[in-house]
Amino acid sequence: MGTTDGADGDAGGRGGYGRPGWCRSEDGVGLACTDFGGTGPDLVLVHATGFCAAVLGPLARGLVGSFHCYGVDLRGHGRSERPPDGNFDWAGFALDVTAVIDHYGLDRPLAFGHSAGGTAVLLAEEDHPGTFAGIYAYEPVMFPSDVPLEPQFEGNPLAVAARRRRETFPSSDEAFANFASKPPLDSIDPDVLLAYVENGFETVPAGDGGDGSTVRLRCRRDDEAAIFTLALDHPGYARLGNVRCPVTLACGALTDSFGRTTMRRAADRLARSTVSVIDGLGHFGPLERPGTIAEAVTEALLTPRPASPS
Repeated sequence: MGTTDGADGDAGGRGGYGRPGWCRSEDGVGLACTDFGGTGPDLVLVHATGFCAAVLGPLARGLVGSFHCYGVDLRGHGRSERPPDGNFDWAGFALDVTAVIDHYGLDRPLAFGHSAGGTAVLLAEEDHPGTFAGIYAYEPVMFPSDVPLEPQFEGNPLAVAARRRRETFPSSDEAFANFASKPPLDSIDPDVLLAYVENGFETVPAGDGGDGSTVRLRCRRDDEAAIFTLALDHPGYARLGNVRCPVTLACGALTDSFGRTTMRRAADRLARSTVSVIDGLGHFGPLERPGTIAEAVTEALLTPRPASPS
């Protein structure tokens, strides 16, 4: 399990989104974590590929009246370390989730995960059934097959696009303006985009940018491409029967990713599940309308559910 290690940084600390911390995964990766505060049951928030815990700060703002919220920068994201061997097998993300639970001493917390973050919390529960008291997963990456797909780069549009992503900008302001002006990030909430630019980028030392740039993506494009390449090479769907807690599988009605059909197929494998389709949102729903998702998460996770089968 994870142990505390290293000094506190400022992960998630800019923009007023939480108190930063540091922990280490079972396989030795240093992880930036965030205590967003709040009152009520413990709730772990896990971000999507390419982002960091701070982008869930606006979501946490709508949740802290009902939950005590925590976040983690998954390995290779935000201020967390990348795995030393460069292996981004998604099993590592489950270890990251477990590490933040151990670091804060949480006992059967609730969980929210977006996209890869949703997969991470489900994988963590599958590895150790009973980890969570309840899960809300917004479009978790789950290919409906008992046999994981082989890693694929060619023909994988997300991996190819990630490899081509612009990594550096002359300033944070220019990065913000760039993302705000074109898809897919032009649809996300301005506070979320600001949190992404302030926390998902690092200042490049003078002379290190190579092109005069001063800020650079923390989640490097080759690493993001590797993550997408391995996105369907995990047994998450096959092992959904291991999940003990109630699960809400949510998707946006406008999604072009993991929509209602995929969510319903996954739900059929869960002992206690609900499928929620949210009007007017796409795959980036939690980043587009964090207030709407906060209301949905609160209702789903605080609604009484039947007791676990004996």
